[in-house]
Amino acid sequence: MPQLDREWFARDAREVAVDLLGCMLVRRFPDGTEAAVRIVETEAYRGSDDPASHAGRRRTARNDPMFGQPGNLYVYFTYGMHYCMNIVCEPAGQPAAVLIRGAVPVRGEEHLRARRPGVPDRQLLNGPAKLTKALELDLKFNRYDLLAADGEPDAACGGKALSILPAESPPGSWKATPRIGISAGTDLLWRYVVEQIL
Repeated sequence: MPQLDREWFARDAREVAVDLLGCMLVRRFPDGTEAAVRIVETEAYRGSDDPASHAGRRRTARNDPMFGQPGNLYVYFTYGMHYCMNIVCEPAGQPAAVLIRGAVPVRGEEHLRARRPGVPDRQLLNGPAKLTKALELDLKFNRYDLLAADGEPDAACGGKALSILPAESPPGSWKATPRIGISAGTDLLWRYVVEQIL
């Protein structure tokens, strides 16, 4: 089982995106309840060699977290209503991140459903905005350090608000496809998804 440390995340975003499949995100909510989800879909984004990346042109206030230390989060607001969560990777100063596009519940599903009531099983966490809504992640988590010993943007959560754990077992076969919802870089097969959820 690999140790998810700075060195692990300080690799090529495409490698990290593949290796994140099967890893688990554990969320402790402000009310003290907890849920865990297994990552099943990711997308890699890099710097100037990636026309679809937020950091494809220049460093800005918005994309600045992508230049930060590996293992931090880059959370942004989009379409005036949704949040998307990325994990920063590659060495600091080299902008890159992995968008967490989809997951499946492992435990605490009732706490996830409380934030996404009435949706079918397949649609609970099958998109980046659905995932952040179910996990109650917003701009407070921008630059959040997944690898720190503690940290709680939710002041009342009583512990580390969000953690990442290595995969307990291989995720099974996966497939590389074009990324979704972009207009540039559509030829790059930088979306990675566990095949059984396709």
